Amino acid sequence: MQLCAHAQLVKNQKNLVRCNLGLFGGDVHRSICSICPSHVAGGRQITVDRGGSSSQQAKKALVVIDSESGQKRRMLVLQCRLSPGDVLMLTAAVRDLHRAFPGQFITDIETSAPDLWAYNPWITKLDRSQRSNASVLEMHYPLINSSNQKPVHFLQGYIDFLERCLRLRVPVTEFRGDIYLSGEERNWTNQVEETFGFKGTYWIMMAGGKYDFTAKWWPPDYYQEVVDRLAGRVQFVQCGEKHHWHPPLRGVFDLVGKTSIRQFVRLMYHAQGVVCPVTFAMHLAAAVPSKFNRLRPCVVIGGGREPPHWEAYPGHQYLHTIGMLPCCAMGGCWKSRCQPVGDGNRKDDENMCERPVPVRSDLKIAQCMTMIKSDDVIRVIEKFVFSC
Repeated sequence: MQLCAHAQLVKNQKNLVRCNLGLFGGDVHRSICSICPSHVAGGRQITVDRGGSSSQQAKKALVVIDSESGQKRRMLVLQCRLSPGDVLMLTAAVRDLHRAFPGQFITDIETSAPDLWAYNPWITKLDRSQRSNASVLEMHYPLINSSNQKPVHFLQGYIDFLERCLRLRVPVTEFRGDIYLSGEERNWTNQVEETFGFKGTYWIMMAGGKYDFTAKWWPPDYYQEVVDRLAGRVQFVQCGEKHHWHPPLRGVFDLVGKTSIRQFVRLMYHAQGVVCPVTFAMHLAAAVPSKFNRLRPCVVIGGGREPPHWEAYPGHQYLHTIGMLPCCAMGGCWKSRCQPVGDGNRKDDENMCERPVPVRSDLKIAQCMTMIKSDDVIRVIEKFVFSC
């Protein structure tokens, strides 16, 4: 494995290296370490000064003069090809960069979820000639590697990375991502009413997840029990991507595979609350403004995989088991799977849950997730809905 001159292998940890930014593996390390010789953006070597010399030539190339104001502004193109939840967290970093340094940056983005940037006032589309003067940064959040040891939240992940790359201090200004809706979107008939003719309030339920992170799944029977016992009092709308694992539930409005990202944003705007594991929906629940003039309730079934302080938001009830089992006694285990998926990913061999529980012949669920019962979720939803 190729290593930077400043990096060292970590003992007893396969394919991991230690550098100024933390622990990273192989190619991932080289792509995010800004003093690595292989880190090149836009055909230009980008270096970051951490007390030594910096590349003045690169700095000059990244500064443009505003033709109207004469102000020096740096052009950035931020790239993120990760999942929608990761892209959503990047919206907060862009917001806070511009709030901390108003008028000093021109920012464009290249991400896997462009719909999350609709109506975003901080984004400027750059043409090809402008991009030749821009610093292209592939965004990561290495702070996650310290989440079991430090009091940090996911919102700080990309901001921490930007601070290191730009050598600037960027305070977090809001405890949420940065999602915008147009006035027209807010006034549209919501998809539930349009599809099912239902005009009442509803909760979004994500009763499944991605196949590459089966350790986040909760037993389907538990979701069904929540729906059954709250029937007639709380209306649930089941959502999720078509190619993910979402066992069908009875007594819900089924929108699985029937919403684009932008449609899901609008659906979230009208939602009274959310029930989900650790997933895109919980971050969106915090980021999208609520029409009910309150923090949007979100019941997150977290188990023992991730530290609560890294994920939870104000107004959320994050149900976890950190400290209750040997595998999460000192923090989140960060395991990915409870059973092999057979997709050729090394997670099938190297990142398996240590305490899988068979809940049926073809399904295993992490013990930490089975410890959270339907009663726990129902009790919290009842408090949110019926205590006001």
